[in-house]
Amino acid sequence: MDQQLTPLLLCLLLATIVSTATSRFIVEKNTVKVISPEELTGEREAAIANYGIPNYGGSLTGVIVYPDTKTNGCDEFDTKFKSKSKRAVILLVDRGDCYFALKSWNAQQAGAAAVLVGDNVQEPLLTMDTPEESFETEYVENITIPSAFITRSFTEALKKQLKKSNEEIVVKIDWTESMPHPDERVEYEFWTNSNDECGARCDEQMDFVKNFKGHAQLLERGNYTLFTPHYITWYCPEAFLLSKQCKSQCINNGRYCAPDPEQDFDSGYDGKDIVIENLRQLCVHRVANSLGRSWVWWDFVTDYHIRCSMKNQKYSKDCAEKVLKSLSLPLDKIGECMGDPAADKDNDIMKTEQLVQVGHGGRGDVTILPTLVINNIQYRGKLESTAVLRAICAGFKESTEPHVCLTQDMETNECLDNDGGCWRDKKLNVTACHDTYRGRICKCPLVSGVQWEGNGYSSCKAVGPGRCSANNGGCWTESKDGKTISACSDSNLNGCKCPSGFDGDGYTCVDIDECKAKTACQCDGCSCTNTWGGYDCKCKGDLIYIKGEDTCIAKNMSTSGWFLTILVLSCVIGLGIGGFVYYKFRLRSYMDSEIVAIMSQYMPIDNQNIEINTVREDAQA
Repeated sequence: MDQQLTPLLLCLLLATIVSTATSRFIVEKNTVKVISPEELTGEREAAIANYGIPNYGGSLTGVIVYPDTKTNGCDEFDTKFKSKSKRAVILLVDRGDCYFALKSWNAQQAGAAAVLVGDNVQEPLLTMDTPEESFETEYVENITIPSAFITRSFTEALKKQLKKSNEEIVVKIDWTESMPHPDERVEYEFWTNSNDECGARCDEQMDFVKNFKGHAQLLERGNYTLFTPHYITWYCPEAFLLSKQCKSQCINNGRYCAPDPEQDFDSGYDGKDIVIENLRQLCVHRVANSLGRSWVWWDFVTDYHIRCSMKNQKYSKDCAEKVLKSLSLPLDKIGECMGDPAADKDNDIMKTEQLVQVGHGGRGDVTILPTLVINNIQYRGKLESTAVLRAICAGFKESTEPHVCLTQDMETNECLDNDGGCWRDKKLNVTACHDTYRGRICKCPLVSGVQWEGNGYSSCKAVGPGRCSANNGGCWTESKDGKTISACSDSNLNGCKCPSGFDGDGYTCVDIDECKAKTACQCDGCSCTNTWGGYDCKCKGDLIYIKGEDTCIAKNMSTSGWFLTILVLSCVIGLGIGGFVYYKFRLRSYMDSEIVAIMSQYMPIDNQNIEINTVREDAQA
């Protein structure tokens, strides 16, 4: 009897959780833009398949090819598809007669770079999912090309154009906006399960956790990402609370449940064992996060899977606590977080899981395992380490990606080819091209602490402190006769100004001929010779030229001349000392009068000329 009720109970468990809100499955989309011919140009939406590897953050340009035979793609193609223009082939196949994934696999084997599956009825776009795992569907894991689903009207338009003309239909499949990229930190969730006996799905989850662990911890330690694990849970309908099924599959009196791993209530592990371990792993993340070690969750989950596997009959609390101790996680805090699974009351952690399982904003409900949510968008495609890392890298605001996203294996450095078309100073080997995961941006650089400003495409110039050390701040400079002169001044944060002795706008400076312009060396008996950036002025005979006064004086002065000079200097010094003494006297008199005026406000003073010393003596008496 119990065994017969199991399928019904599982359906009820699913139905009750979904009934808490309107169920929403969000179709994640990309765009297909027709580049040519002109009569088809425009942009259409397409639905991203939940298999293969979508090119999040990127695009693919290719030629539409529709096979002459086997148009549904359900059978292997006899030849390799090629385009006349040598562009990538995007194979168009019809919907129906076999799994979506099989169509993509056959297309990949025939040389296609991507697949568009055309709908055969007029309806909203849908998500192409993978079939149930079996020996006959092992090819799904080997699909590496992207696939998308398009509407019937778009499909018919493409077919009509192919019949009408031999001209190639060039399209661009674009995923650049399929993944939101608002800021410098990516937030992502992984909906998983601690059960390791649920077949290929469980194996897929654990393989991903083990393979992605290194990337995840690197990103988390660098504060590039905010990761949160989640676990799907159901609750038992009230009518079944006392049944054997609910008691064996649920905790907290039917509030939080998981299916029996072996579908056998009389042997092996129960569903509640899974719920309790799910709860423990949630608390591991919470406690580790509070200790500033959020990345330890990845260590615990991988270690628990190896040391405490259900398959080895070690899936238990004792084994879990040994793993916790090995990772220096506090058992008391973990236990406090978990609460009492036998209590007839809500568990705050598990209740939160049921609430966030329901879709909100642009994210749909989470109804299948595993599910990855990046920047509030459900990831579509193969759950594989590199593919997921690419999707996460696409979630960073351009130019804020961590180094792991810019390696040769992850993306192509567009700056290596002609600096991506950006500005470049060949002399200093400085470029405005910044490589990003999505492509490149042209932005004036910061070099050795010096900021450059400009549009990044045709011009950049150094500004701010130290700018003159960077190509003279873009100002004029020239060397001549062993001397270098520049129109850049570190005292000015921007702009260029020709130095004294030169004329121009700062970007071009020309020597001024002071002799010819008669702006210097105009004294009687002077002879002027122009130099680069200045002039030389000489006096006749033994006279010496005084530049500031533009005059000539005798080199050797007579005794009377020296006496007169000393007398003048003495007078100047004497007047200075006398003036200082008078200033001090006036200051002292002013201060004495101020003190007397202030004190008169607090006590009678008969004689305003009382000496300060007398006042002090009276105060002491």
